[in-house]
This record gives sequence, structure tokens and C-alpha cells, in this order.
Amino acid sequence: MRKIMLTAAAMLTFGSAAFAQSTVIVTDPAPTVLPGEVRTYVMEQNTPSVVYDGDIAVGATLPDTVVVHTVPDVDGYGYTVVNERRVIVEPKTHRVIQVLE
Repeated sequence: MRKIMLTAAAMLTFGSAAFAQSTVIVTDPAPTVLPGEVRTYVMEQNTPSVVYDGDIAVGATLPDTVVVHTVPDVDGYGYTVVNERRVIVEPKTHRVIQVLE
């Protein structure tokens, strides 16, 4: 009986350790490959900058008060200029895809 109890305890210990090792945490969003024509178009535009106190980083969501301009003939990309930085965003969600330097 003692062997059975020790074996069961060992299996529970090793089983929970194996489960903990299978957990994956992603902290940084994967970089997005921006089509060249999107970057070129955005860099050529003379769009006024807006002031924003929040974080301007990939994955952050800009508030609805920030005007997002569309990129003609390319779906899924919009842009704005925030704090003198050109920012590529998803037009529907305002999530930052890339900050152009």
C-alpha cells in the first residue's frame, strides 16, 4: 500500500511540473512586415501631428479621438501622426502596427 501511495504522489508531482512547463507567455507582439507602398505613402503625406499623452508603441491602442487616415488602395492599414511620429494603425481598432522612425 505504501508503494502505491508513493507512486501516486510522485506522479502528481511530476505531472504538475510538466504542465507548468508547457505554458507559453507572449509579451511582445510579433513584428509586422509593412508593405513598401504603405510606408512610402505615409512618409509623403503632410499630415498635422496631434498631441497624445499615452504610450505610442506597437500593440497599444490609440483612443477614438485620434483621427486615423486611410491608405488608398491598401486594406487593413491606416496612419496618423502623433507627437511628431508617424504611426501605422489598424483603421478599425486603432491598434498600433508600427511606429515609423
